[in-house]
Amino acid sequence: MPLYLRFTEDAYLASRFAISPLWETQEAVRTLKRPDRHGYHPRWLRRIKAAEPPLDLSPVWLLMPHRGHSPDWLGPPPLGPAATFAEEIAAVRTADPAMARAEMVVALGHTPGAARTPLARELLADPARAVQRLADLLEQAWHTLVEPDWPRLRALLEADVAYHSRRLADIGLGALLGELDRRLSWSDRTLTLEYHSEHVRRLDGRGLVLMPSVFSWPDVISGYDPPWQPTLVYPVRGLGGLWAGGPAPDAVRGALVRLLGRGRAAVLTALDEPASTTALALRLGLAPSSVSAHLTALRDTGLLTSRRYGHQVLYERSPLGMALLTAGE
Repeated sequence: MPLYLRFTEDAYLASRFAISPLWETQEAVRTLKRPDRHGYHPRWLRRIKAAEPPLDLSPVWLLMPHRGHSPDWLGPPPLGPAATFAEEIAAVRTADPAMARAEMVVALGHTPGAARTPLARELLADPARAVQRLADLLEQAWHTLVEPDWPRLRALLEADVAYHSRRLADIGLGALLGELDRRLSWSDRTLTLEYHSEHVRRLDGRGLVLMPSVFSWPDVISGYDPPWQPTLVYPVRGLGGLWAGGPAPDAVRGALVRLLGRGRAAVLTALDEPASTTALALRLGLAPSSVSAHLTALRDTGLLTSRRYGHQVLYERSPLGMALLTAGE
């Protein structure tokens, strides 16, 4: 079922890109409980498993249903295009306890039995204390899960914003919105997202925040009721090269050649960021027809995914492809 985001004239003027370290922290916490996301972050997960002492994230996880509403105040839209974690977590700490409690009740209702647990009753009994407790946990999660890798995460997110800003200049906002993900389409001033329920939202002068995300990958997420600014979180470009530590070791490269053949191994290794058939052919010095055949074979075996940007089809590594390339690291 679709989600419809209908733009008014002034919504175009207020729409903007943003990057949020708080959002990445919240989604990193969620990713630890989402095995379907683990294949995108193998090196990060190995680092987290070795961290001591481990974090007890149960109170945050309790408010993160697999499908349904999570409290907006725990990860509101960023205050500006480059807000720091300190600025964002300070805003979380000022959440109104009554509003926080109401949102916690909604979130708990999306997980059967969650509201009856002792932990849920404790959070709801003293929402002011719960706000500070959950903010403390997110701050600990930031320092442990995200901050050590933030320079490389931020670089990838900023590269995404720069790329899509150039596309915005070339093709305009409407066409750009339809390119951000295959589940998005644009027609008649309306952005349509494949969603788990049908909903129509009119975007007024507050516009829409467009936010690339690493740890939300591969999900597209939209939400935030007033007073928050409507936000669309989409998968960042170039995730395939994020956790690579430079060129693959010789042993890994040799194993890939034996498994896939020299041409296909070269194509898989070269896809640190999304690329078209033509771009890869130029980069590798191969005939476009050969690269096209290799890309098709790798996609058909689940090692690559593809999506359309304008008139181009761009390919990038799938979780299986990422895991295969980093297996020996």
